[in-house]
Amino acid sequence: MPANDLKASVRQVWGGTVLDLRGEINDFAQEALNAAYAEAEAKNPQTILLNFEEVDYINSTGIALIVGLLAKARASKRRLLAYGLSDHYVEIFNITRLSDFVSVLPNEESALSEASGS
Repeated sequence: MPANDLKASVRQVWGGTVLDLRGEINDFAQEALNAAYAEAEAKNPQTILLNFEEVDYINSTGIALIVGLLAKARASKRRLLAYGLSDHYVEIFNITRLSDFVSVLPNEESALSEASGS
């Protein structure tokens, strides 16, 4: 897999739909990220969970892409949760205040618990 590639797959879970992300979220990720989000949204979940466990890198363009997903989620009245971020990216989500709008959880179990509590 080239370093700039993002692979995204969608799976249904009890409590929502998960986007499993692998690779880098950067300038080259927009198409894969938007396609996976559209696939998830088509399942009409109340909550979409972003799994960052296998994400190696997120740059400022990647943060902007995530903000774009947040805008889509808010427009359709869906919750967006994130889990599996490294400590560094949790800090970035906090600094950018993205964590004010996207709940950041440590792992899938806690994210599913949060999703089912809605």
